[in-house]
Amino acid sequence: MRSKIGIAFEKCKKEKRAALITYTVAGDNTKNNSLKILNAISKHADILELGFPHNTPIADGGQIQGSSYRALKNGIKLTDVFQIVKKFKRLNPNKPLIMMGYFNLIFQSGENRFLRNCKASGVDGLIIVDLPYPENKKFARKCKKKSIEFVQLLSPTTSNIRMKKIIKDSHEMIYYISMLSTTGGKLKVSPKKIIQNYEKIKRINNKKNIVIGFGITNKTISSLKKADGLVVGSQLCKKIANSLKNRLNAAKVLDKVVYNLKRKII
Repeated sequence: MRSKIGIAFEKCKKEKRAALITYTVAGDNTKNNSLKILNAISKHADILELGFPHNTPIADGGQIQGSSYRALKNGIKLTDVFQIVKKFKRLNPNKPLIMMGYFNLIFQSGENRFLRNCKASGVDGLIIVDLPYPENKKFARKCKKKSIEFVQLLSPTTSNIRMKKIIKDSHEMIYYISMLSTTGGKLKVSPKKIIQNYEKIKRINNKKNIVIGFGITNKTISSLKKADGLVVGSQLCKKIANSLKNRLNAAKVLDKVVYNLKRKII
């Protein structure tokens, strides 16, 4: 049985376009607003990434850190994140949702308990930023038993030997970090070079779905639309911050932003 993530990519390939993947932080700035934002952007996004808030980030830039701060300030906990996912999935059962975050919260919760909660709430995949290969192999196997996609990470510094091992052991989706930076930074590498790196990865196994993240905005997204998928996160977190500052409806603002992003890759 194909995963919802795999089905989403198949649909996009039939339509001859990249999948649009959005990232927001759960509970930014409240549980209710976070759910409203997910429901709004799911009309245009093919896959949703939902970060669980964290106060000691590794790769998150200022915009995503700001989102996490707002959520944590309002008392969001991991149990609240699962509640948001569950409520979203009731309304959007077929929309793939990937949870993204750091391993210490999983460790504190307990791997098995965490995965049971993922399954019960409807999580389709996981990206754990600080659990690299091969240390993640055991956890990735646990995910597969629960029919939860574990998304491996590749970067421009990943050696060819290591890349082949990661791709061989990966599930359906792989996340390629476009540049050496935190999220939200300006694109430091030319789109042409990023696509060249992407194509090198695809040549190893063209059946895996390779998505590109970091530096993807409305200005850069169309130049990278050859990829299987493109992840936009910091731009959305920034829009939420601006909406709150200007007392605007964040869900309506992001609905329009994600709609315009989708139009650039159709």
